[in-house]
Amino acid sequence: MKKVFLMIAVFATAIGINAQNINDVVRFGLEDIQGTARFQGLSGAFGALGGDLSALNVNPAGSAIFKNNYLTFSAANYHSNNETQYFNGFNESDSDNIQFNQAGGVLVFINDNENDGWKKFTLAFNYDIVNNYDNEFVASGTGNQSIAQYFLNFAQGQALGPILIQDGELIEEAYLDIGANLGFGPQQAFLGFFGGVIDPVDLNDDNNIDYVSNAVFSSLNQEFIEITNGQNSKFTANFATSYNDRIYLGANLNFHDVAFEKLTLFTENGFDAASPLQFVTFDNLQRTFGDGFSFSLGAIAKLNNTVRVGASYQSPTWYRFEDQLSQRINSNLADSEIDFINFSQTTVFPTYRIQIPSKLNGSLAFVFGKEGLLSFDYGYQDFSNAELRPTSDPQFADENTFISNQLKAVSTFRVGGEYKIKQLSLRGGYRYEESPYENETTVGDLTGFSVGLGYNFGPTKLDLTYSRSQRDSSQSLFDTGLTSVANIDNIRSNVILSLSFNL
Repeated sequence: MKKVFLMIAVFATAIGINAQNINDVVRFGLEDIQGTARFQGLSGAFGALGGDLSALNVNPAGSAIFKNNYLTFSAANYHSNNETQYFNGFNESDSDNIQFNQAGGVLVFINDNENDGWKKFTLAFNYDIVNNYDNEFVASGTGNQSIAQYFLNFAQGQALGPILIQDGELIEEAYLDIGANLGFGPQQAFLGFFGGVIDPVDLNDDNNIDYVSNAVFSSLNQEFIEITNGQNSKFTANFATSYNDRIYLGANLNFHDVAFEKLTLFTENGFDAASPLQFVTFDNLQRTFGDGFSFSLGAIAKLNNTVRVGASYQSPTWYRFEDQLSQRINSNLADSEIDFINFSQTTVFPTYRIQIPSKLNGSLAFVFGKEGLLSFDYGYQDFSNAELRPTSDPQFADENTFISNQLKAVSTFRVGGEYKIKQLSLRGGYRYEESPYENETTVGDLTGFSVGLGYNFGPTKLDLTYSRSQRDSSQSLFDTGLTSVANIDNIRSNVILSLSFNL
């Protein structure tokens, strides 16, 4: 069958799928900038240092530290490991990918007027991946809830007649038409009915609004696989200047681009022998595309030849997103033509917006001549101020209240050091980021460290860094009905190689 795109008219009901809710705020709000190898080698503690293209993400004034024109290109190997506990089941999964994660350059303009304190102006352009979404986890075990409750929650109260296949309709056309005209909830009720998971109490009454589950069980064997990929990238246009080589000021215009895909595969069996339903599979493919804008302001001051302090502000990030959803379902009771509802049919939801809160960053660094440095950064971002927009939408208003109650302010601490032995640089860093959730378990605290080295060949520099971070999370399999939780221990490790050119 040909691919069909339909726009859903009933927007609010789309919140039932893992989209347009608190999950998006956390997913697209948390950043994990890998950047250049030197930036990552100090765990991103660059707010008072500058002189690195990825440091512009922390403090825009940092480009004024450069003494000459400069280019950097970076590539990274991303590795993600998940250990997942789900009831009595334990699984481990890994994913890897390699990509170019950073590219940028700076142009330095020197003012030769000795009577003018503004000695230097810089223009910089930089591309960074601020979050890589490539990940995979498997949750399997013996559960005590059924996917049938997911479909019942959407079906109860829904009149049967409008969710039946109409005369002359194909099953896949009915699926898309119900989504477009009635909304996400009735569309899920349709899937549950024709997928054989639930039935109306009175099949002959178009006004029937009561439904029952076909699942009879004491416990169930369940497997849930989630595979995500994509990235959140940022292109930065930067201007900075310095006054008497003591005060550095800078500003960024940041342009964000998001491409995210999530595939979930769910299988359930182990029903009682007397159960009409004996197995069910239910898969979802969600795609999200978006763009955003933010701006940043920053300053660095050299208090003396050793001590530097820095401060920066990043505005809220204003994102605009579009979600697409494809689904498929099957069971031993499913309609004979159920396979025609598959990933070839795509529901396109109306555009929505998210405002991610602003960030503040304060920094302190000690530079010991040509021998090395030590740097500290503190960041603050209040996620309880995040908003789904338009706020006039009643469902978004309710979700925003939920966000303000569930999320909190996040403090981030970063420390990094560098020691130089002639042309060789040795680096290390540590970072700690608080959970954005009040309960601190849905997404836990993040801890990470990095080690790296670099070699200065004169006109070129080569840097290599290994970084590792760990974060626990607890994830419900579905937002409603089957809300059993998988506990996930995620470890991300990256190897980043950067090549830089002095021009």
